[in-house]
Amino acid sequence: MKYLLLLNTPSPDSVEDQSAEAPTVEEFVTFTKAISDAGVMLDSQALDISHATTVRVRADGERVVTDGPFAETREIVGGYYLIDVPDLDAALDWAARCPGARRGGVEVRTVWEWREG
Repeated sequence: MKYLLLLNTPSPDSVEDQSAEAPTVEEFVTFTKAISDAGVMLDSQALDISHATTVRVRADGERVVTDGPFAETREIVGGYYLIDVPDLDAALDWAARCPGARRGGVEVRTVWEWREG
């Protein structure tokens, strides 16, 4: 099954406890190599946490575009890993090994695969 591991990091303006040391680039490089060498990583990217744009379409069809991220947001999605593992337990194991789980969190989402037919 495919799972998306969303790496959430505390917003710089968050009042959340940020006493845990932020993971280093080297730790992410090591984790990325381990998950890749295990043959379960399908894709992974870091995301720009300083810029975001949200698009909403109102009931009247009006498009509203808002720049962000927003100060009131407690966490920001800073990256992801797309993995293919046998089950949720395996996905949770990889999420727990991710350096991003130490500060912030790693949200695990099942990827629904659409099949036409």
